[in-house]
Amino acid sequence: MRQSSNPAFSSLTRTVAGGQAAATRQANPYDGYVEAAPAAPGAPARAMTVDDVVAKTGITLGVIVAGAAITYAISTANPGLGALLAMVGAIGGLIAVLVSTFGRKFGSAAVTLTYAAFEGLFVGGISFMFAGATVGGGDAAALITQAVIATIGVFAGMLFVYKTGAIRVTPKFTRLLTAGLIGVLVLAVGNLLLALFTGSSPLRDGGPLAIVFSLVCIGLAAFSFLLDFDQADRLVRAGAPANYAWGVALGLAVTLVWLYVEILRLLSYFRD
Repeated sequence: MRQSSNPAFSSLTRTVAGGQAAATRQANPYDGYVEAAPAAPGAPARAMTVDDVVAKTGITLGVIVAGAAITYAISTANPGLGALLAMVGAIGGLIAVLVSTFGRKFGSAAVTLTYAAFEGLFVGGISFMFAGATVGGGDAAALITQAVIATIGVFAGMLFVYKTGAIRVTPKFTRLLTAGLIGVLVLAVGNLLLALFTGSSPLRDGGPLAIVFSLVCIGLAAFSFLLDFDQADRLVRAGAPANYAWGVALGLAVTLVWLYVEILRLLSYFRD
């Protein structure tokens, strides 16, 4: 099965591929999934469906939105506390993704919902920083609304592109996108180090270079949806256990949050 650049989907792919290999040697096609989704003796786990993916993704995003709204309200009253919550959310969300990726918790509802709770803190805090703290008032609400609408629009557009086959998810496409993501990560880390030691942040200071960098990040996040959709589709067709839908929800949420933050950052450049 094709590897995804999304860390949550990468680990899902490896596990399902192992399950498919085991199925060629064993009578029960779900034996390869036992560690991630134990079933009753003699009964295979229920296979994941598209409805499972939609439901679990909706729940995950609902938790993120609720947490973001609460954190934004807290940030309005106490910006310092809001910034602290955003930092805690960022760190906690990263740890949850690492646990899912390396801790073999691919279909864990607890891990996915924990990630969603932490990301709610991060999204609410970062939204206040980019919108409330720099624009303020009704303009801040308008800016956040624009970012949300743009995020939904990009998601829907890429889903349409995937369903119509306008862009094929091939091994070459996957390699190119992965290379782009690694390049952006290296640049982001380099910019962070530069900011820490010199106070200069050319990729995040709102200048022309920062605008170009944000546009590149938005483009990569958008195309990452194609890999995410492809992996989810393959998991459904492979007959992965129903609880794997939580892993799919985690992968989609990671891409959605990244896309939203980059769009909000870009809009704040033009409004500030």
